[in-house]
Amino acid sequence: MAQPALTNTGESLPRPEGWQGIAADWSSDQRAFKNVSWGKAMIWIFLVSDTFIFSMFLISYMTVRASTTVPWPDPSEVFALTIWGTKMPLILIAIMTFILISSSGTMAMAVNFGYRRDRVKTAVLMLATAAFGATFVGMQAFEWTKLIMEGVRPWGNPMGAAQFGSSFFMITGFHGLHVSVGVLLLVIIARKVWRGDFDRNRRGFFTSRKGNYEVVEIMGLYWHFVDLVWVFIFALFYLW
Repeated sequence: MAQPALTNTGESLPRPEGWQGIAADWSSDQRAFKNVSWGKAMIWIFLVSDTFIFSMFLISYMTVRASTTVPWPDPSEVFALTIWGTKMPLILIAIMTFILISSSGTMAMAVNFGYRRDRVKTAVLMLATAAFGATFVGMQAFEWTKLIMEGVRPWGNPMGAAQFGSSFFMITGFHGLHVSVGVLLLVIIARKVWRGDFDRNRRGFFTSRKGNYEVVEIMGLYWHFVDLVWVFIFALFYLW
């Protein structure tokens, strides 16, 4: 609850109760985010808002698929690849998922070494994470190309329900955009870590206090969120 305010004469003013008291606490920074940096606060606000967007996309997809009267394409058939004469269902998606989950491990190690202020290992692991992400995006581009060549479009689909194409390109495209932005940011921040910008407090974008690698942790929160979203996309779109 908010602390009582004082007048010029030292008398205390009435303290607001209920929701007004909660609003007073937050606005005066007496409780919320008191010991949290603005960078961490803003990334959490962004991630919560992004969670709502992805949730709406996935709920819309489930609603469309459950309500359509036209047969829905079988993901095991649509996303199968023929390798050495053998048709392998979801093999590409499985590899993509493995790569993206592996990138969470390298990102977690990068954050760990960032806490230790080991700039070389931090930068190398961030670049490894970016390489995993770029590989994922490249494989996703191959997947898009394959479906487009087979006639799948956002407005139509020769394999079944027309909503399949719009759902697929919207959901995977929006997620792929997040991964692409993450790869770009990882490379930029890794370069700054490698040069020692956070040790010398060099001015510029994504600069924090001297000796503070907080931006690496913030990047880790973003990357883990992107990986977690893919788990839901993989389960609902490819396995259902």
